[in-house]
Amino acid sequence: MTGLSDTTTLANGVKMPWLGLGVWMAKDGEEVKRAVRAAIEFGYRSIDTAAAYANEEGVGQAIRESAFPRDQLFITTKVWNANQGYESTLAAFEESRKKLQLDYLDLYLIHWAVPGRYLDTWRALVRLYKDGRVRAIGVSNHQPEHLEDIMAHSDVTPMVNQVEFHPYLTQRPLLDFCRKHNIQLEAWSPLFRGGDLLTHPVITTLAEKYGKTPAQIILRWDLQQQVVTIPKSVHRERIKENAEVFDFELAEVDMDQISGLNANRRSFDYDPYNVNF
Repeated sequence: MTGLSDTTTLANGVKMPWLGLGVWMAKDGEEVKRAVRAAIEFGYRSIDTAAAYANEEGVGQAIRESAFPRDQLFITTKVWNANQGYESTLAAFEESRKKLQLDYLDLYLIHWAVPGRYLDTWRALVRLYKDGRVRAIGVSNHQPEHLEDIMAHSDVTPMVNQVEFHPYLTQRPLLDFCRKHNIQLEAWSPLFRGGDLLTHPVITTLAEKYGKTPAQIILRWDLQQQVVTIPKSVHRERIKENAEVFDFELAEVDMDQISGLNANRRSFDYDPYNVNF
């Protein structure tokens, strides 16, 4: 990896940038528009949003205002839990597409594995994919059992699984499962929302060693594990800083140190196996 233009190749041949901008909790309107415009200016080509973020309209406006070629951008959104099911997912997709004002999406994800509904939701995603309305489809917050269930009931395997992934939550069994089945793992909340990861002595010591910020050390750790990463920020300088992770490489011993921080610690008190929200 040498820069923001570098991509991974998904199972269906679609190329997806290794690093993108997440816009969770970015307010719709000027805040999210400024973040997306800054990201594109600094060289980002991937923007990740979701229906539940309530900022798809702002993301779409920023994309149009940037006047950047659409075919060089990679836009992701997700179907929310309340809209899961076959027909309702098709309708939710169309609503998201209209808010984004895009003719097609690059990646559409199931936000959570809602029991009793995610298989019908996946059937809808497969239809959208086969109809050419989205270039790739995948899931978010799905565990191996969910993925196995989908694979057993469909001729299309999820191409991406976006999950919480950071040094406090390395999810090694899930990472190994996705690698085995050619499912690209993608990290949300890569810097851990709790905040104390950035001040952990292991991280700060390595930041000093490499002449980088703690955030850059963590993002580089993601990328060297071949995990697509979408740090969230609405601050121009932080968006720029998060992208400056392609000019150094962590030694294997330092990668191991960071991985050793795993505590199976999530940012929120939720259970991916019992989605009731």
